[in-house]
Amino acid sequence: MNKGRAYPRHVLITGASSGIGQALAEHYARPGCHLSLSGRNAGRLAQVAERCRARGAEVSQTVLDVCDASAMAVWVAEADRLVPLDLVVANAGISGGTGGVAAKASVGGESAEQARAIFATNLAGVINTVYPALEAMGPRRQGQIALVASVAGFRGLPSAPAYCASKAAVKVWGEGLRGALARDGIDLSVILPGFVESRITDANRFHMPLLMPAPRAARIIARGLARNRGRIAFPWPTVFACWLLATLPNALVDWLGRVLPKKG
Repeated sequence: MNKGRAYPRHVLITGASSGIGQALAEHYARPGCHLSLSGRNAGRLAQVAERCRARGAEVSQTVLDVCDASAMAVWVAEADRLVPLDLVVANAGISGGTGGVAAKASVGGESAEQARAIFATNLAGVINTVYPALEAMGPRRQGQIALVASVAGFRGLPSAPAYCASKAAVKVWGEGLRGALARDGIDLSVILPGFVESRITDANRFHMPLLMPAPRAARIIARGLARNRGRIAFPWPTVFACWLLATLPNALVDWLGRVLPKKG
């Protein structure tokens, strides 16, 4: 395990006001660490920042929408000028039941507004985070980036087509980008969680097997990042099930899609 990766001096996290983002912020919070946190809910973000300060970290908090590419570029650059970034976590994400996008009756069960909002946050928001980080880290030829995808990215499901597709895009893009960045001295990991307690899972109205507390997920992620693992996927039964689903014949998956519960 690399000590520098285990104890980064400056960590930037998007979507830090709840779920995995909040848990990672609190995990890394310690004396000598600076945290740059963003989220869209000022109240929740302020509470997370205060908890991190109570653990001894210096914290900068910014209410920001990752869909705003210009604002993201300014924020990341300013954070890096304050203290050089060691770790950037592109975590912000929404599903059909979160993000303030109201569902409307539509063919296919997912409105155009929902699909556009999901792709804008889950995919474009990640891109808006990564490229400013690369501009900062590139000249130093060091740094680490983590992209939060999902096991839902292994196979598209009729219960959440846009969500699955957005996470699949992040997964595949990150896997390719990892190799491209290695020669530049920058590490990149793709995170594939199963069900983790968050605002996204709070919107689900069905049983979620192996639902994991966010602090436990943060420990798993941080351990994987410290070891520079290319893919950090958990818990293994959920990962295996999703991988297996992607290998099954389409006819069988189509049938399963009709009987599985709908995702929020």
